[in-house]
Amino acid sequence: MDTLEIIRSLAVIIIFSKFFGLCARKIKAPEVAGEIIAGLLIGPSVFNFVQKGDFIAGMAEIGVILLMFSAGLDTNINQLKKSGIKATILACVGVAVPFIGGFLLYSYFYGFSKPGSEHFTIALFIGCILTATSVSITVQALKELGKISTEVGTTIMSAAIIDDVIGIIVLTAVISTKSSNTSIGMVAFKTILFFVLVLILGYLCFRLMEIIDERYPKTRRIPILGLFLAFSLSYIADKYFGVADITGAFCAGVILSSLRDSDYIERKMDINSYMIFGPVFFTSIGLQTDLKKLDMTILLFSICFVIVGLLCKVVGCGITAKLEGYNLNDSLKIGVGMMTRGEVALIVAQRGIKYGLDSKFFTSVILLIVISSILTPIILKALYAKEESVVETNA
Repeated sequence: MDTLEIIRSLAVIIIFSKFFGLCARKIKAPEVAGEIIAGLLIGPSVFNFVQKGDFIAGMAEIGVILLMFSAGLDTNINQLKKSGIKATILACVGVAVPFIGGFLLYSYFYGFSKPGSEHFTIALFIGCILTATSVSITVQALKELGKISTEVGTTIMSAAIIDDVIGIIVLTAVISTKSSNTSIGMVAFKTILFFVLVLILGYLCFRLMEIIDERYPKTRRIPILGLFLAFSLSYIADKYFGVADITGAFCAGVILSSLRDSDYIERKMDINSYMIFGPVFFTSIGLQTDLKKLDMTILLFSICFVIVGLLCKVVGCGITAKLEGYNLNDSLKIGVGMMTRGEVALIVAQRGIKYGLDSKFFTSVILLIVISSILTPIILKALYAKEESVVETNA
């Protein structure tokens, strides 16, 4: 993709994403839903105005890193401590139920196979794809609703981060069935080591930023240093520890969330995210989908794949949240908030293709990402609107 093509693509993405985002807001739907639909329209499914090249993919990755950094900045540490145990239990169930559901779904369609066989490994990969939770869509929806720092919002973000860590270990376990070079114990060790590093480095960085913030309050060097920390932890997490880069960005935000000027950093981040990187990220989800390639065989599997993928998260996490003491409405919010899939599911699918997963299943994954990304913010908004109407009625 040459420079002129990149400029043209960005112009198309920005105008379409903002137009459909505003249309979504007019009908009281979240803007992100409109931006994803914009991606479907300008992508290969309809008009094919934009192709997702390496540059667009890179900008989309920066977009999700900025979004998760902002989510970390907006995190209430006290709420995070309170929801720690609950979030861990939610994450474990949120991985186990979809994994079993995906395994059984593939086995039902293509037959149950003996452990060690190719079909058995593919069934494991299908289950592994469904374990991944992408909280970025949920984060944006909660930010729009002003609910990201609530107990429910913090629980969803915490559970999704822990879910991501468990998902990496599960993926490694699945890959180990085909590769003798992968050590599950080593991945678990590196993951734990990363969070130990975050605790130590986080404390030192926070103290340093606290001194700088006190000396130079409300100056641009504060958000610049914050952004440096976000990108650095993202790189270190993925490059050296095998942890998703968005986890590193989120941790960077949490480290700085108690700074006096954390809201100032967040405002500066939101400018970049709202203007260009956010729209590119959300639009890129639609750009990856080509609905023209669907045939009846894979279409039926894809429909069931989407249904199982959504229900396993909602039911598994929703019931667990109810057992943990949340009311029915909050339990539904948590279940719905955990059902989005995104870049992690795509990474798992890409790894699966290397180990025997047919590329035709990639369409199923894309459909799950698109549908869950559109439905999640819409349903969340409806649940919060219902709650507010009940409060007004009781008042």
